[in-house]
Amino acid sequence: MRISGAQALVRSLQNEGVEVVFGYPGGVALPIFDALFDVESPRTILVRHEQAAVHAADGYARVTGRPAAAIVTSGPGATNTVTGIANAFMDSIPMVVFTAQVATHVIGTDAFQESDMTGITIPITKHNYLVKTAEELPAVIKEAYHIASTGRPGPVLIDIPVDVSKGEIDYHYPESVNLPGYKPTYKGHTKQIKQAATLIAKARKPLLYAGGGVLASGAWKELKELAELMQLPVVTTLMGKGAFPEDHHLFVGMPGMHGAKYTNYTITETDLLIGVGVRFDDRVTGKLSSFASKSKVIHIDIDPAEIGKNKAADVPIVGDAKNVLAAIVAELRKMGAEPHTDAWMRVIDDWRSRYPFHYHKPDGVLMPEYVVERIRELTKDRPTVITTEVGQNQMWSCQYTHIMEPPFGPS
Repeated sequence: MRISGAQALVRSLQNEGVEVVFGYPGGVALPIFDALFDVESPRTILVRHEQAAVHAADGYARVTGRPAAAIVTSGPGATNTVTGIANAFMDSIPMVVFTAQVATHVIGTDAFQESDMTGITIPITKHNYLVKTAEELPAVIKEAYHIASTGRPGPVLIDIPVDVSKGEIDYHYPESVNLPGYKPTYKGHTKQIKQAATLIAKARKPLLYAGGGVLASGAWKELKELAELMQLPVVTTLMGKGAFPEDHHLFVGMPGMHGAKYTNYTITETDLLIGVGVRFDDRVTGKLSSFASKSKVIHIDIDPAEIGKNKAADVPIVGDAKNVLAAIVAELRKMGAEPHTDAWMRVIDDWRSRYPFHYHKPDGVLMPEYVVERIRELTKDRPTVITTEVGQNQMWSCQYTHIMEPPFGPS
């Protein structure tokens, strides 16, 4: 039985286990939304603006750990997604964005509501596609979900002309993908693993610096195992919040311009900085030449482009954080390494007691910091998603909301 390209799209989403799509219909997207209307799953959540569809998909992916889907129409509908796609790209959030497009025979003629979405989104997607025939759709969708969710996660865009949505095919969904040019490295180099373990075993003032890559790889158990094995203090970035329990005695806060004084003192004085899934962004480092200037640097990241981009690494390790951390722990156990951080932790604890986060509590006035603390206190025993706008409210939230567990289960 032959089905339409739009029906093939929906069936492909079902094959990928997609349960929810976020979208907003429009002229050339109607065949796709008609096909979605005919099925119970995936469920379509209608938004009021295309940018909201991508932001909603972004939030869904962050909470579930699974790649999300957004579907919009062409022209202004498609261009409205750009901010959300860029946000997902910067934060390494897996999603597939489907933009409907004008018919193939008028592409390039400045047709009504035509926009070059593949050209526009080249800098802000891991990959993008302009589908020319309905027969291509299943394989393209299979590839898109593979690319979005493997290696360093990120958004992929699929631009679908309306005649492709209407075209008919004999549907077959591929079982695998063949992308010779896309082979993410998951296991760290053995020699570099040993070098990292040796540095950690010898360090007297080490510091684990964990970012969003720890959450993306599901490496929070391995991070905690390494920290506890060698009694390493841990800082987590805003993107890494939840990667390490914040009530743990080894947790030393969030680094950077919005971090605590004691956290930044720890970075200043460390003799070995172990960056895991971090990009050494400017909000953390400030002046790069002064950032952790007394330390050697181990940098673990699945994206080779990140290593050495901002901060030179003495031991660069390209690989998945979960695999690399497990390998380092195994090597340390093999070496019989023991922690040497008692004196270092006493120094950090002294800074922590002398320079805590604090705020004034005038009578009869609800301070924002207090409100944030109370919200967390009242929701700590129930599943809760805390979301913020960008600005000072976000900083109060990350400073005064203590997260004890990652947002989703093992990947």
